[in-house]
Amino acid sequence: MVETSRTTQPALAALNEAALAIASEVSLDKVLQQITDSARILGNARFAALGVPGPDGNLEKFVTSGIDSEGEALMPNQPQGLGVLGAIMRESRSIRLSNVEEDPRSVGFPKGHPSMRSFLGVPIMAGTQVLGNLYLTNKENETESAAGKGKEEFTAADQELVEMLAAHAAIAIQNARLYEQVGRLAIVEERSRIGMDLHDGTIQSIYAVGLTLESARLYLPEKPSEANELLLQAIDSLNDAIRDIRNFILDLRPRRFSGDLNMALARLVREFQANAMIPVKFLVDPTTLSSIPLPMSRTIFLTTQEAMANVARHARAKNVTVELWEEPEMVILCVIDDGVGFNPDEQDQSVGHGLANMRARAEELSGTCTIQSAPGEGTQICLRLPQDADASTK
Repeated sequence: MVETSRTTQPALAALNEAALAIASEVSLDKVLQQITDSARILGNARFAALGVPGPDGNLEKFVTSGIDSEGEALMPNQPQGLGVLGAIMRESRSIRLSNVEEDPRSVGFPKGHPSMRSFLGVPIMAGTQVLGNLYLTNKENETESAAGKGKEEFTAADQELVEMLAAHAAIAIQNARLYEQVGRLAIVEERSRIGMDLHDGTIQSIYAVGLTLESARLYLPEKPSEANELLLQAIDSLNDAIRDIRNFILDLRPRRFSGDLNMALARLVREFQANAMIPVKFLVDPTTLSSIPLPMSRTIFLTTQEAMANVARHARAKNVTVELWEEPEMVILCVIDDGVGFNPDEQDQSVGHGLANMRARAEELSGTCTIQSAPGEGTQICLRLPQDADASTK
């Protein structure tokens, strides 16, 4: 006879809700806390904890649920992964006990630790690797009788449910760690790019200003007119350096899309004009904005942001136009500048660069992004998205 699952439909519904809550987080610390809270609720436990082993096998993180800050303050140190906790890590299997203190593997509790009896420990596994261990103690509604009987214990159904949660938790922990790694790599790459740009551009410009001022100092006693010209040149160069620094500030403060395309684009244009000191002609019909679905709105905003950041960094433009309009089956965005232009065929189109990002976003919505430019002739970036575009189907 095939054994059926002990888990009830309401429990599975609660598990699904917990899994969705865990998957909604990307910060590792928040993921670990959400897993611990979810396990305590699913197992109907008074206390829950999640221990994460370090390279040496000892616990490097210990997250709790059900113990308030005052209770944690009473404990001089967190558990080290000994006793029953260590057995779960060594054996990589679940352990369920009616009284953890009576188990021969138990090493007792540190001073200030809450009293604990019933116990359920479940490893969080990714293949053969232990990512963490869930610990649940004191099944709720424990009642102490004179004979020591009638105590609520964790059941096989509890264990099955928490083991299913642990499978979801393993994926969430791996995703959170990958997210942190990508974030660290992105920071390193961005620091390198900023350092190169500052060295090759702004710092060299300021150094040139210093040389100009030194020349002006030498000319000042005998050739005041030449010195005056050099001073005016230095002032212009300093203004250019200030503009470049403002452009870096603009580029380092990317805005998240709030969902309101009209407000987001208006704010983007205001900040661009304030930081880049370049006037923008904003030709957008508010009625068009109100009819654009959210996935398309997000792509339009991010493309506009990327295009204007490129103008601020590279174009040396005097004017910019942002235009958005509708055609019968198409929404079109164009960002046009009168700057120095470039040869698109010679630009790096690899993934992670601005132009490639814009094209990739357009393709996700079955649209196109075209770049028209030539040296000395400015640049025009046009995004074309079909009216029925929906990112959720891609």
